Amino acid sequence: MRVLGIETSCDETGIAVYDAKHGLLAHEIYSQIEIHNQYGGVVPELASRDHIQKTLPLIDSTLRQAGISKRQLDGIAYTAGPGLMGALLVGAAIGRSLAWGLQVPAVQVHHMEGHLLAPLLENKTIEFPFLALLVSGGHTQLIKARALGDYQLLGESIDDAVGEAFDKTAKMLGLDYPGGPQVEKIAQQGQPEKYLFPRPMTNRPGLDFSYSGLKTFAINTYNASEKTPQDKANVALAFQTAAIDTLTLKCKRAIKQTSLKTLIIAGGVSANQYLRQSMDKLATQTGVNVHYPGKDFCTDNGAMIAFAGYLRLLHEHHTSLAFSALPRWPLTDLRPPGEG
Repeated sequence: MRVLGIETSCDETGIAVYDAKHGLLAHEIYSQIEIHNQYGGVVPELASRDHIQKTLPLIDSTLRQAGISKRQLDGIAYTAGPGLMGALLVGAAIGRSLAWGLQVPAVQVHHMEGHLLAPLLENKTIEFPFLALLVSGGHTQLIKARALGDYQLLGESIDDAVGEAFDKTAKMLGLDYPGGPQVEKIAQQGQPEKYLFPRPMTNRPGLDFSYSGLKTFAINTYNASEKTPQDKANVALAFQTAAIDTLTLKCKRAIKQTSLKTLIIAGGVSANQYLRQSMDKLATQTGVNVHYPGKDFCTDNGAMIAFAGYLRLLHEHHTSLAFSALPRWPLTDLRPPGEG
């Protein structure tokens, strides 16, 4: 089975082809960073228009890279949500129409299920059940993954997602969009323990997160400083350390609560090196096996959608000719293939 994956949920157009026998045949990503950078964040209308222009050419390019034609596809997977409504509709319309024209099944994929399954793309030894920390610009969630489509929410952010807090802190520090990688970069020049930031919601029980206050603490600290480049680096380091220490502590609690021995870290923030170092130390302390996506598959990409779609199509789970976009779509609303 060969599945084409289409990802257009936000500001990256991702296309990939996954083959049941040979794995990932090809994938391409077009980023809209240059378009949105001048605005300091994603402009939904511009994102949608750019997806319209880029999706079909990227499909053709990816198929050429894979060495196959459209007629050799056995299924189409597209991101149906969550994400930006207009951007999602582009991928859904193209994916469903292409499947209809080729007379192959199509399946709508949950964006965060794609992220959750991304580490399995390169490591087929990972088995359910496992614990998953999903960290991105829109989500901070701790999930107990019991089986494909069977997910229990253990904790989530009650306000800003951790990736969103990184981006907002970066913007207030005058750094370019996207802010997460910029904060990580200048944090390398920061002086350890120059500032001590709070670890939000770690002094109370539970697995929920809060990053809005930490973001505000960071900008207030910077505004009270002399605003030198060193001050900026010190604030970035203190913010990053506090944000990720909070994630690590909550993961430690979740491991104890669930007794699971496998931990997956996925989403755009999973590319952060301090996060990986912190989680690797946690794995050594607790005896769990921790897994991350490859660096190409941390941010939004078509490969994770093609792979998630393949797993669902494998169980004859596909959608009708009607298609929809679901900008708000709780991961816990999913069901295992065959159950709805």
